[in-house]
Amino acid sequence: MRDFLVTARSDAVQIQVVVRTWRGDGLDVFLTGLAEDFRGWSGTRTWRSLEGDLTLTADHAGRRVRLVWGLHDRFPDDQWRFEVTTEHAPGEDMRNLAGEIRGFLEAEPPP
Repeated sequence: MRDFLVTARSDAVQIQVVVRTWRGDGLDVFLTGLAEDFRGWSGTRTWRSLEGDLTLTADHAGRRVRLVWGLHDRFPDDQWRFEVTTEHAPGEDMRNLAGEIRGFLEAEPPP
C-alpha cells in the first residue's frame, strides 16, 4: 500500500485527505498515456485511487490537456467533493508531470 496526504487550500477552505493506493494505482501510467497521446483523443479519460478518494479526469482541448483533480469523501458517505482544474501543454509538459508523479510514488516515504 502507498498512502499519501493530499492538501487543497484556498483563501476560504483547506481540505486534507489521506489517499490510499496500491503502489500508486497506475496514476503515473495514466499520465504517461496522456502524454503519449499528445495529438489528442476524443471523450474523457478517468483515473481513480483504490478507495475513490482521489480522481482525475482528462480532456484534450486542442492545444491544452485539461485535468480535473477531485478529492472525495470516503464511500459510502460521499457527502462532499472538492475539484480543481489544471491545464497543461500536451506532450513534454505532460511527460514531465508523469515523471514527477512516478518519482513521488517510487520514493521512500519519510521516516
